[in-house]
Amino acid sequence: MNPIQDIQFRLDEAFSGIRFPSDPTDLYDPIVYTLALGGKRMRPLLVLASCQMFGGEINDAINPAIGIELFHNFTLLHDDIMDAAPLRRGKETVYKKWNSNVAILAGDTMFALANKYMLRTRPQAISQVVELFNQTAIEVCEGQQYDMDYEKRVDVSITDYIEMIRLKTAVLLAASLKTGAIIADAEPSDCEHIYNFGINIGLAFQLKDDLLDVYGDQVKFGKVSGGDIIAGKKTYLYLKALESAGPQSDYFQQLYTSNNHNNTEKVIKVRDIFNQLNIEQHTRKQIDDYYQRALHNLSSISLPVEAMESLRDYTAGLMERER
Repeated sequence: MNPIQDIQFRLDEAFSGIRFPSDPTDLYDPIVYTLALGGKRMRPLLVLASCQMFGGEINDAINPAIGIELFHNFTLLHDDIMDAAPLRRGKETVYKKWNSNVAILAGDTMFALANKYMLRTRPQAISQVVELFNQTAIEVCEGQQYDMDYEKRVDVSITDYIEMIRLKTAVLLAASLKTGAIIADAEPSDCEHIYNFGINIGLAFQLKDDLLDVYGDQVKFGKVSGGDIIAGKKTYLYLKALESAGPQSDYFQQLYTSNNHNNTEKVIKVRDIFNQLNIEQHTRKQIDDYYQRALHNLSSISLPVEAMESLRDYTAGLMERER
């Protein structure tokens, strides 16, 4: 079993051991339901991988790792209400299965539980870990607000979008890695390097999601592509195309934001414009740029190369995924 597989096993064991009160049922059943939906559990894995990499004791990081996963799932639960999303990981979202009030209260409870789990680590690390966690929670909320604001704005720039996904997605990955480093008592400079590594990996990860929504292998993975196009979501691909469209920009913007087209027809037309403007290639280059910055951050850490191999290989897999 390689180190990442060992960490995944430890996480599965830890999550299977969580017990919530049975009453009130409409408060705790949605939390159990949400955690049972699974997912990659990438963020708690990064907490443990970072702690292990810096020579820390994984048992000191298990509870904060659970806390970060509880927080992440809390944000998804509330996002689903704001986005009116009926499904999450192929299952009914909590607000659909129960109702919005239940979902809000269950999410609030998950946030409180997350804070409790963040406190269960080495006493010397608690202050830094909790400060980082709460600052990250504020930034994730800022990112979500920007995301909602951008739905109504027509003047969103690529710079605006990158800052929004930094806050909404990247800071939690970065905080996961830095939490593990803090618990392992890593040098402050190394804590910053691993945090910046997480920021750049997070940006690359989100841009890859944007790309796969349009260019993912629909036949192989059975997932209908173009959901962002159908929703008129202002992704990196859209903003880059709008920037590059020249005389076509008004037509392209009208097409992309319109609800008057058949969904399949709209996706085909937008993808044709993306292809004409080489948007896939532009996006892949941007993803690689952030990934190379992340590797530079990793190489700046004062550890032997072999100590960082597992984390490097794991994140390389995230960049290579095609779904």
